[in-house]
Amino acid sequence: MTDVSPPSDQPAPLLAATGLRKSFRVARNRTGNARLTALDGVDLRVERGRTLGLVGESGCGKSTLARVLLLLERPDEGTLRFDGIDPLTLRGRALRAWRRRVQMVFQDPFASLNARMTAAEIIAEPWRSHRDIAPEGARRDTRVRELLDLVGLRPGDAHRYPTEFSGGQRQRIGIARALALGPDLIVCDEPVSALDLSVQAQVLNLLADLQRELGVSYLFISHDLSVVRHVADRVSVMYLGRVVEHGPAEEVLDRPVHPYTSALVSSAPSLDLTGDGRRRTVLQGEIPSPMDPPSGCRFRTRCPRATTVCAEAEPPPATRSGAPSGTGDHRGWCHHPLGPTPAPP
Repeated sequence: MTDVSPPSDQPAPLLAATGLRKSFRVARNRTGNARLTALDGVDLRVERGRTLGLVGESGCGKSTLARVLLLLERPDEGTLRFDGIDPLTLRGRALRAWRRRVQMVFQDPFASLNARMTAAEIIAEPWRSHRDIAPEGARRDTRVRELLDLVGLRPGDAHRYPTEFSGGQRQRIGIARALALGPDLIVCDEPVSALDLSVQAQVLNLLADLQRELGVSYLFISHDLSVVRHVADRVSVMYLGRVVEHGPAEEVLDRPVHPYTSALVSSAPSLDLTGDGRRRTVLQGEIPSPMDPPSGCRFRTRCPRATTVCAEAEPPPATRSGAPSGTGDHRGWCHHPLGPTPAPP
């Protein structure tokens, strides 16, 4: 389990997950195992009014973690705390009221909208399940137009269908739908990966403006480190169902502790032609199967720094080598943490 709890002098986070485990029954593999472990002791926290970036390769468990946090899947083990509430214990009306506070923006702005519904109908759809807070009569139309204006669309767009909008405009409709219930947390699952670069910037700036205006928190899932650098206050890096590094975004992306994070940062495309003396890290091999993960450190089968101890024991939390051990809020889980970045020649 990778403890990412804040220092005791910091306020309690909006969302805190501890020791989350989730596995699925699948067809037996060659070893006879019939369980796929998607999450294996994940700790995570999202601060109020802040953005946590969640990054990692495909298959590392990011989307499963999002589904567990939304209670679309129930964890096998672990605890959740949301604003002092344990949502896993809620039932009936209490659970429905809690669901208003956590909404989602989906990856595909084309598939996530019903092509037979107008923009107004899509935005108002959450009120069909939450009638006790739904605006009535003319107030409903007014509220829909307010939400359209909030996400940068015209009130006259209310009666247009999704096929009449561009990809960026569709994603704005999806964001307006997520805001309709006044959530405290929005889970953004690759919300700009299907958009052109210029449109990506517009949507990211919109999310930042909404956060400043409304105080909403984001869990921002992405494989694009340049996007995460732009939007996230803190970053958690996942590998094969576990968090391997966590800390402030600038620290994690510029001064990684874990070799896996360093490889991700190294592989990100860059237009910097000056050259800074850094050597690109190229990972060898494929990510292991979550049905048969390696012992000890799960990254050891692809890690250039792996030694015998990496196979024998799970790695402890560590800071950058050369930094005071056991201090700070930037930690990686590695037997051989990286040292200071060498200065360019």
